[in-house]
This record gives sequence, C-alpha cells and structure tokens, in this order.
Amino acid sequence: MKSQAIVTLADSNYFDLLLELISSIRQFEQSKNISICVLDAGLKDDQIQELNNKVEIIKKANWDIEVPKFKILGKEWLKSQVSRAFLPNYFPDFEKYLWIDCDAWVSTWECVDLYFKACEKGKIGITQTIGAGYKVLTRVKWILGSLAAIKSQNYKHAKKSGFSETIARKIAFAPHLNIGVFSLEQDSKCWKIWQENLKKTLKTGNIFGSEGLAMNISVYVDDVKAEFLPLSCNWIASNVLPKYDQESKSFVEPYLPNTKIGIMHLAAGIWNDNRDMRVNKDIKIPIETTRGNKILKSLRYGII
Repeated sequence: MKSQAIVTLADSNYFDLLLELISSIRQFEQSKNISICVLDAGLKDDQIQELNNKVEIIKKANWDIEVPKFKILGKEWLKSQVSRAFLPNYFPDFEKYLWIDCDAWVSTWECVDLYFKACEKGKIGITQTIGAGYKVLTRVKWILGSLAAIKSQNYKHAKKSGFSETIARKIAFAPHLNIGVFSLEQDSKCWKIWQENLKKTLKTGNIFGSEGLAMNISVYVDDVKAEFLPLSCNWIASNVLPKYDQESKSFVEPYLPNTKIGIMHLAAGIWNDNRDMRVNKDIKIPIETTRGNKILKSLRYGII
C-alpha cells in the first residue's frame, strides 16, 4: 500500500472536471507512487465504472456530521463540505493526504511535493488567499463617517454559526484559508479540532463554506500549526487571472517573476455570458500573455 494519497470528491455534474484532475495528476511519472482516491457524492454507475480503471479507491461520501435535511435539499455534493474533514475514516491506510477539489488541476509536481512536505509533524499544508494582485481582501459597509460594519465572509458566517463576537472578530480580517487544496498527516491533531469546529458551524450556519470557516477558526483561533504555501500552489483564478507563457505553454502568475502555477483552481467559476467554464468546455476568455498580447484561452486542463 502506498503511503500517500490524493483525495477528491465529485458528483455526476463535475465528472468531466474529475477526469481532468486525474489526467493532470497521471501526466507525471511521480504519480505512480501516489494513490488517487475519490469520494462519490452522486456519481452515476457508468461513471464509477470508468473511474475504476483510473483510481485506486472509490468510497461513497457520507454525512459524517448530522445535518438537517432542509439544508441539504437534494444537494448531495454538499457532502464535500463535511466529508473532507474525515479522510482518515474513509481511507485509513495512508500516512498523508492531499485534498484537491475536482475543479482544480495539477500543473507542476513540485507543488504536490510541497504539500506532502508541508504537513509533516502534524501541521496543515494550506494556502492563504492573499498576494500580489489582490485588490479587495475584506468588504466593509461604511455607515457614518469612520464607522463601518464588517462584511467579511468569515465574520458573517461565524456570527451566523453561533460563534462569539471575539472569535468572529479574530478571523474577520485574517487572510482567508482556502480549503480546496490542503494536506494533513493521518495522526495530526488538526483533524479532531477541525471536526469539532465543523460541528459547531453546521448547527446553525450554512453548509456551504462550513468546512472552510471551521478550518480558519482552527488555525487562527485554536492555533493549529500551519505551513503556508505560496499562491502558485492553489491559484484561484476567479480572484486574479493568470497570464500565459507561450514559450513554455503554461499558465503563470501575472506579476514578476511570473512563477509557474502549480495547481489551477476554478473555485467560484470562470464566467462568460452567465456560463461557467467549469460546466461548459467551450468557454474561453481573454488571457494576457507574458509577451503583452491577449489570446483566448480556456483555464481547464487539456483544453487548448
């Protein structure tokens, strides 16, 4: 049994994205030493059959924490907001886990190695969504003169989930941790802390975003040890678009030194005429190149 696993989750609507993620991993020779594991949150039988030849383990995702049915409303994919905090329960035979959302894909193996290195000694390997080109970090609503109401995602969700004002304020302006890509060792204490915070968020808060809120609280309030990796290890294109290097035929960060993007993440979607690139392969958008011109490109893996 291999000691390291890359884990993801998908339903039938994101099956094509799942295949692209798997292909992006398998393009590297080093992937032979890694197991790919999939949590099924609504895949069709024929899709599972196809996956059997591409990945090592497929497990049905569960509601590992009980959630009121009225919050689910048939959206089984929301299990991703819960089950990723319980990976050792699903796949107990691995020492290290690297979670990658299925709307992301791997461009360099160096970042995979970084994540597995980052989680040593119980730390969580994760990326803060802050860096060059980020123009808005937190929204506020100005009321009277210098008075303002905090509008940050973490603050609002924490308050709705019943956390104290002290905790909500502590994470309000902390750089948001995107839980779409992270690494943890099986015996890390982080799992238990994360799970307990997740139980609290799910009691009164929204399901969507709950796992991210719980992790932000775990790191910024409960002082879970973290290794913060560069943005290139989890490039959220909807926040800042990359540039394209025509010489190396790769996406790079838009500012010097134009570091090659290691994991491209299409979180929140890339939209054009109310169509999301994640579910429409035909969508292309203008992308600036390192030469200074613009070309029409898709940000999905393998689509020219």
